[in-house]
Amino acid sequence: MLKTIVFDQIKRAMKEKDVLAKGVLTILKSALDNAEKEKGSALTPEEEIAIVNREVKQTNQALEGAKEANREDLIEKENAKLKLLASFLPTQLNEDEIVSVLTEAGVTKGMNMGEAMKIAKPLLVGKADGSTMSKVVKSMI
Repeated sequence: MLKTIVFDQIKRAMKEKDVLAKGVLTILKSALDNAEKEKGSALTPEEEIAIVNREVKQTNQALEGAKEANREDLIEKENAKLKLLASFLPTQLNEDEIVSVLTEAGVTKGMNMGEAMKIAKPLLVGKADGSTMSKVVKSMI
């Protein structure tokens, strides 16, 4: 269960006095706890991955803002957060692997985007980010 792993890493970050890791992990644990309370039961691995992906997306947005403001200190901090959050995600597929998975699942030329994404999303949740998935699907249809 991801929540247990995150909690163990929070304890380790506290012992090592790693303020950045402690902060990121605390936010992630809080998001997992809140989602579990809303659901009323334990989260599935797919739901946990979706929460981590949401945190990654928010961190990417903060990173873009830091880049626009030319804030090297914030850029470094957000990159460190991304690296930590990415450690909780399954290995991301590259574009060739995504094409292979989608071809096997029946995505073909001439399909409309909506149909193709209905096939792609369940297969690639947590294995590819949304923008890469969309890009590959567009190139295939």
